[in-house]
Amino acid sequence: MRVELLWWDGCPSYPETQADLREALASEGVDAEIEMVEIESDDQARRERFPGSPTIRIDGEDVFPPEEQEPFSLTCRVYRLRDGRPSPTPDREDLRAALRRCHAHR
Repeated sequence: MRVELLWWDGCPSYPETQADLREALASEGVDAEIEMVEIESDDQARRERFPGSPTIRIDGEDVFPPEEQEPFSLTCRVYRLRDGRPSPTPDREDLRAALRRCHAHR
């Protein structure tokens, strides 16, 4: 399983997401390294289909697909927690559920 964390330097929330992702991988028993992919320009953001930082991809697929109208650019991403509140990081339980789905399809 290939796990990528796409980020850009202007986003303060990617370290928390990296820690949450490490914890989720361990708790789900997934033995995978996190590949950190720094996005440094809007051109690269468009090429990488990067809707904002942080973005988690497993085997090339965004585990939280953005809305279709979402532009690809250097920006901070906004997620929704399970209770509906906006958050700069994915909901931890949603992250674990995404890992379970991806791991089950292997």
